[in-house]
Amino acid sequence: MQSIRRRRESATYLLGVRIDGLRLPELLDRVVRSVETGRKETILYVNAHCMNVQHRDPAYRAILADVDTVYCDGMGVALAARMTGQTIPQRMTGADWIEDLCRLAAARNLSLYLLGGTSEAVHGAAAALRRRHSGLQIVGEHDGYDVGPDLVNEINELHPDIVLVGMGVPRQEKWIVRNRSQLDTPVVWAVGGLFDFVSGRVPRGPKWMTEHGLEWLCRLVAEPRRLWRRYLLGNPRFLWHVLVTHATVPADRPGVLPGTAAPPP
Repeated sequence: MQSIRRRRESATYLLGVRIDGLRLPELLDRVVRSVETGRKETILYVNAHCMNVQHRDPAYRAILADVDTVYCDGMGVALAARMTGQTIPQRMTGADWIEDLCRLAAARNLSLYLLGGTSEAVHGAAAALRRRHSGLQIVGEHDGYDVGPDLVNEINELHPDIVLVGMGVPRQEKWIVRNRSQLDTPVVWAVGGLFDFVSGRVPRGPKWMTEHGLEWLCRLVAEPRRLWRRYLLGNPRFLWHVLVTHATVPADRPGVLPGTAAPPP
């Protein structure tokens, strides 16, 4: 209970969504503690697109409010936090942390299961990670489309320590919540389109762009027809919504959507 209180006290609140104040070492430490203790940890992320989706999807919004960990995945969210006088310690995209997670898993003998994306993407990602990390245990992989009722049993039979779920927002979060009580896995982590990047199917862009908050532009150039609405319309919509909302709340309730719970005292 004290641990939960500390998490909430260090969190940022935007549009009523709690975003945990974490750096990558702290996030990976949560993963290790969960595996060692057997306590279930469910990890989700938010970026500007996620924040727009939760605004119109009450079920997804409720999932974000109830889950163990929500971290910042997008520069837009970090910028919005600063606009409201708050600070997010680190933005962490999947492509930033996946190599660290795999090094940790190989060193500590933790096993992974990859679920999501196309069959080509998930199998390609598994092969790439095995090549890059000697001793890494990926005990299974499955695409994100043929997810029948027997899949949970298949995963449980393999006893992975960590399941990475990449089905896109909010489908992956809803799948996780619907099946979490039946999954014996200590850690379940939503990863979005991570397998496309890891497999090389979608280029990430040059390092100088990804390190300066321009990853969205790289993705837009790579997939303009699919992503132009999300970035060219969605990003400004999110920031405008934050500005309007912040202007209507008291200074001691930063980032809280009117009518929602405030950060704990």
